[in-house]
Amino acid sequence: MPTVSVQIVTYNSEKDIKTCLDSVHSQSHQIQQVIIIDNKSTDKTLQIVGSFNNIHIIKNDLNNGFSGGHNQGIQNSKSDYVLVLNPDVRLGKEYIKNIIHKMEQNTGIGMATGKLFRDVDKKILDSTGIIMKKNRRAFDRGSGEIDKKQYDEDKKIFGVSGAAAIYRREMIEDLSYEEQFFDETFFAYKEDVDVSWRALLLGWESIYVSEAIAVHGRGWQEEIKRSEIPMNIRQKSYINRYYCLLKNDHLISFILHFPIILIYEISSNIYALLKERELLTIWKSFKVEFKPMLKKRKAIMRKRRLTNNQIYSYFRGIW
Repeated sequence: MPTVSVQIVTYNSEKDIKTCLDSVHSQSHQIQQVIIIDNKSTDKTLQIVGSFNNIHIIKNDLNNGFSGGHNQGIQNSKSDYVLVLNPDVRLGKEYIKNIIHKMEQNTGIGMATGKLFRDVDKKILDSTGIIMKKNRRAFDRGSGEIDKKQYDEDKKIFGVSGAAAIYRREMIEDLSYEEQFFDETFFAYKEDVDVSWRALLLGWESIYVSEAIAVHGRGWQEEIKRSEIPMNIRQKSYINRYYCLLKNDHLISFILHFPIILIYEISSNIYALLKERELLTIWKSFKVEFKPMLKKRKAIMRKRRLTNNQIYSYFRGIW
C-alpha cells in the first residue's frame, strides 16, 4: 500500500482544527504520519492538537507562512504521497483512497485534488482544481457554482488548489529548488498556482478526481469585505501573480496573449491607483526578488519537458 502523510499548517486555527483532524483520522486509507506545523498560534490550537495521539508537532517561533510551513512538513516526512491540507477542510472518508487509486494508475500524475464544497448541504462548490485564463488569471474551477453534476467526470487540469492537494514524492523532489517545493518568496497565496505551473513545464500531470469529496469552509470570503483584509495580505496576493509570470511564462506566448493581458493589467492597476495605492508599494520587494527569481526561472527552464503548444493548451478563456 502506498504511504501517505498529511500535513497541516495552523495559525490560530482553534475553530476548525478538531473537525479537520477528526476527518483525517477517519480516512479509509491508512495514514503513515500526521504533521502539524504551527506558526505561533496564540489561541487554543496547540491544546486541541495535543489532545490527539500520534501527531508530530512542529512549533515555529514566528509565522513561517503557508509555503515555509509546508516545506518544513515535507522535509519531516518520507511518504510516497503528501496531502497538503488547510485546517478549515473536512475530508470525506474516501478522499485519500479515491485519489491515490487514480494516481497509482499513472506514474506521470504528480498532483491531484477532489471535489471541494464550500457548503455541502446547499451543494455550493469551492474548487474542482485550478484553471488558468489567457490573461494569466488563475481561478478555482467551479467556485461558487451549484453542483449539478457538471464536474462528475475525472479529468486533467492546469493545477490543484493547495487547500486539499495530494502530491507525489517524486514530483516534489523534481520540482524543488534549493530544498523548497513551495517557493517561500510567496509566503502565502498563489503558491499552489506556481507549483502547478512548474509541474506542467516539467511534464507532470494534474488531475481532478470527482469521487474524492471534501468541504472547505471559506466563509471569510463571503463575510469579510476586501477593505477588512490586512494590506500585507492583499499585497502578497497581488505581487505573487507577477512572480508566477516571471518564473514560468514563455516570452512568445506572453506576446501572443499580450493584448488580453494588457486589458486586465490596465484595469486592475487603475483600480489600485484610485482605491488602494498602498498596494503598489509592494513593487519595492519585487525589485529585491527580481534576480533570485531569474535564477529560479533558469533552473526551471533547464528541466522543461513540454512544448509551448502542450503547456498553453491549458490556458483557456480570455477573462
